[in-house]
Amino acid sequence: QVQLVESGGGLVQAGGSLRLSCALSGRTFSSYGMGWFRQAPGKERDIVAAITRSGGSTYYADSVKGRFTISRDNAKNTVYLQMNSLKPEDTAVYSCATSKDGSWYKSSKLYDYWGQGTQVTVSS
Repeated sequence: QVQLVESGGGLVQAGGSLRLSCALSGRTFSSYGMGWFRQAPGKERDIVAAITRSGGSTYYADSVKGRFTISRDNAKNTVYLQMNSLKPEDTAVYSCATSKDGSWYKSSKLYDYWGQGTQVTVSS
């Protein structure tokens, strides 16, 4: 049974930082690209960042470039999202997902297993 468990969300003031973690079980973590997505109330789910299975290639949405960093530790079956200089517009439920292969993709349709999500709230 494939399971993704996110942690690290919470309430933070604007300008603050959070580090999200996502642990994968039931699948060979090092074989798959990983993505972080977010969904704010009343909005569609958007990709935030993604990383290939080796960690050699990453993608960031324009809205988070220079502030967020995605990384992975294949020995720990975990992907991370370091979020700095947080803004109120970053408030959303953040979810991690495994891609269909070792690459990253912008489309959520190419990710096949999802975590339940963790709430990030940034106050002004």
